[in-house]
Amino acid sequence: MVYQTLHYYLVSHPTISSFEWNPHRTPASSLPFLATTVLSYLSLTLLFRRTGLRLPLLSPSLLRAVSSLHNLNLLLLSLAMALGCSLSSLHQMPSPSWLLCFPPRTTPAAAGPVFFWAYVFYLSKIYELLDTLLILLSGAESRTRRLTFLHVYHHSVVPVMCYVWLRTRQSLLPVALTTNAAVHVAMYAYYLSASAGLRWGPRWKRAVTEAQIWQFAFSFAVSLALLYLHFFRRRGDGGEGCQGMDGWLFNAAFNVSLFVLFLDFHATAYKNSERKTKSRNGLTTTTTAAATTATKEEREN
Repeated sequence: MVYQTLHYYLVSHPTISSFEWNPHRTPASSLPFLATTVLSYLSLTLLFRRTGLRLPLLSPSLLRAVSSLHNLNLLLLSLAMALGCSLSSLHQMPSPSWLLCFPPRTTPAAAGPVFFWAYVFYLSKIYELLDTLLILLSGAESRTRRLTFLHVYHHSVVPVMCYVWLRTRQSLLPVALTTNAAVHVAMYAYYLSASAGLRWGPRWKRAVTEAQIWQFAFSFAVSLALLYLHFFRRRGDGGEGCQGMDGWLFNAAFNVSLFVLFLDFHATAYKNSERKTKSRNGLTTTTTAAATTATKEEREN
């Protein structure tokens, strides 16, 4: 009963099953819209970041409430996308290899449930630009600490990547979407807890970052399977390779750059944290030893 209900609302609903992406008719899907959105995001972010201009700051309690609602929305949306794309892939695929490689002759248009969730994923990445607004509203100190190059680069290029997915009907899309959405379920669950005032240990924040890094490693592994299907199996069978390989090249280059940036962030953030912890522990040990020595001297006197 639960499965049938989920399948209807996430796969078989007429809005989902009959979906077809068209950049000239589908809302928010034209190239001018995307270019305007990304350029506006970059311009405004750099304006507030570089010039020191300030937005009206929200009170801490109001900011926590708004952040919690934002993170809850993205948590539920990520969960829906992970489930929806998984069930839609099982429903729509003619064979298991379709998950990695769309044969051009059987994928003439970005249509059906899988591409519906790819479109929702694209829209969710535009909504995620509000992450930056919340940082700008949190104050100068937080803005300086959290508004990193990695954050701005990631948020500005991911919508472009999603547009390319749809535009080129890119192979590997179902796997990439499902894994990314699943990782974001964990990530926004952590952010929701933090914004609600529930503090987790540093190892949980580190685990979220490492999950994102492993996601990239997994994407490289399945890309090897895609390349095998494209160059050997599909073409060897007289086929035309896999659909959307030009889009995959862009996606692969972007993932490599993110992988390097996340590794650098991980090394910088958590090695520095370990040094601080060791430094504090060393100071505590030294202080304790000094106090013990002083006590001994007092007793001897």
